[in-house]
Amino acid sequence: MRRLLLAAALLLLGPAAQAQQPVLNIYNWADYIDPYAIERFQRETGIRVRYDVYDTLETLEGKLSAGRSGYDIVVPTSEPTFHRLVRAGALRPLDMARIPNARNLDPALMARIAAVDPGNRHGVIYLWGTVGFGMIPERIRALAPDAPLDSMALLMDPQHLRRISRCGVAVMDSAVDVLPSVLRHLGFHPDTAAQAELDAAQRALLAIRPFLRSIPSPPALIEALANGEICLAFTYSGDVIQAAARAREARRAHEVRYVTPREGAQLWFDMLAIPADAPNPDAAHAFIDFVLEPEVMAGITRQVRYPNAVPASRALLPQEVQDDPSVFPDAETIARSFVAGTPSQAAERARARLWARFRAGR
Repeated sequence: MRRLLLAAALLLLGPAAQAQQPVLNIYNWADYIDPYAIERFQRETGIRVRYDVYDTLETLEGKLSAGRSGYDIVVPTSEPTFHRLVRAGALRPLDMARIPNARNLDPALMARIAAVDPGNRHGVIYLWGTVGFGMIPERIRALAPDAPLDSMALLMDPQHLRRISRCGVAVMDSAVDVLPSVLRHLGFHPDTAAQAELDAAQRALLAIRPFLRSIPSPPALIEALANGEICLAFTYSGDVIQAAARAREARRAHEVRYVTPREGAQLWFDMLAIPADAPNPDAAHAFIDFVLEPEVMAGITRQVRYPNAVPASRALLPQEVQDDPSVFPDAETIARSFVAGTPSQAAERARARLWARFRAGR
């Protein structure tokens, strides 16, 4: 109703007011929205949307840390970026009275965020997912028939990876989304700050580095998998599902599949949040409320194939999406999953050095 009243007011005030219509500045992941949702929001509210994208959490955090980003909506991942931004006072507390559709959110999922944002004051869940394997199974089996397709050993055992590398292997360029799984595979806590354990992770990553074709940004992995340029990737669940859909649409001869490691996958949540210095927080609140409508969320999940935190949206999705465990993991998969924490600043610096050496291969 608030959005319709705003649109009506702009029409009544005439061309001069419309020329000065508010602008909503959004900074989000690439390939992570339903374009129709943006069109509908602009049509219903009269608010013009300027939409920019990033491809790593480091890019987002660097932009906000510099201050005066000019953005009204950002979409940081709960750990560690959202947590650090909350702790630094870089996000504006939400006015929940202006977001009535927040009642549509799954309270159990929102409770998992409360550990880093007490009272869920600074953000609501946009989309969520896991980190695991995107693969073309038949190509991997042809090269390494004994390799375990559902285990981190598929990636971390050089004996397997040496053979698989012939059809192309890539790991996304995101230390915060790769290192926790590597550490857990080695038997360490995903949030460890112990230098000896980080050194062990570095040795393990350097051991597989010669067999990686690339360490690209996550969006680049979508096309590489869809086109069959690689047969194994370690990346976000939704990106693999998008790659699978593109391969089908292009009638590729190969099947792309998403597999979660049986040892347990990293679970993450992307948050809708408002920077503390947002130039138009009113439009930001209106957009968050709009996105949390079940019909809008269903359209976003249908487009990008990531699950959302609005349970009423699930019945509005095609049956094949509702029943796809790679989109909506079952209870057992969720129970095995883990949420990485936010390491100390000293541990973050150590991890950054580790990742730089891994990327360089030395």
